[in-house]
Amino acid sequence: MRILKILVAVAAVGSLAGCMANDTERALAGAVGGAVVADVLDTNVIAGAAVGATAGALCDDVGFCR
Repeated sequence: MRILKILVAVAAVGSLAGCMANDTERALAGAVGGAVVADVLDTNVIAGAAVGATAGALCDDVGFCR
């Protein structure tokens, strides 16, 4: 059940990332998604948000969310 929640959260954030207009919006969506995933995994939420924000901000630069 935990894996299903993680997959749903990742899919939701991934689908939102394509709709975001700039790096700030993608970073915010990534931070929220990272915090949710970290909470589901019962790990550090702040670290999850930081990783998610970084991934969201950089996804356009690497061509993942164009």
